[in-house]
Amino acid sequence: MKARFFAPFLFFCIMKIILFQPCIPQNTGNIIRTCKVTGNDLILVKPLGFRFSSQGLKRAGLDYALDMNIELIHDLEEFLSQQKSFYFFSSKAKNLYTEVSYKPESCLIFGSEVSGLPESLFKQYPEHFVTLPMVDNQRCLNLSNSVAIAIYEAWRQMEFQSSKNASQLNV
Repeated sequence: MKARFFAPFLFFCIMKIILFQPCIPQNTGNIIRTCKVTGNDLILVKPLGFRFSSQGLKRAGLDYALDMNIELIHDLEEFLSQQKSFYFFSSKAKNLYTEVSYKPESCLIFGSEVSGLPESLFKQYPEHFVTLPMVDNQRCLNLSNSVAIAIYEAWRQMEFQSSKNASQLNV
């Protein structure tokens, strides 16, 4: 079951960014801003580690969420069964995020800040996992930074074109 949270007023949309059970409202707020300025939809997989009324979410997201598409879903695997192109981002993956070809309909999926992505997804979709390079023996990048890096690489590969109304891009 899907629940829409904000009015679906989109001026362009490139991809769907999916956060699996995000826990830190400030990260999600920053990701809302990044999705808004790049024209991407945001999907949040429940349960969330915060409430939408959270001050941290409001402060980081400002008013960017007011006219963008944000969905809540309960079942990521059910959602993925209807998708053609999707990539999981994980520090445990071997393939670099720059080694895949992103498409306008791609879904970019990021795990929880606390527990990452479920092991069952690694087993079911091993060829769909990519990683951002980091030096050895470090934990991982901040979630909102990882999302921003991935969005801009995917968008760069598409030559900063969108699937809807590219004339509104400010490049």
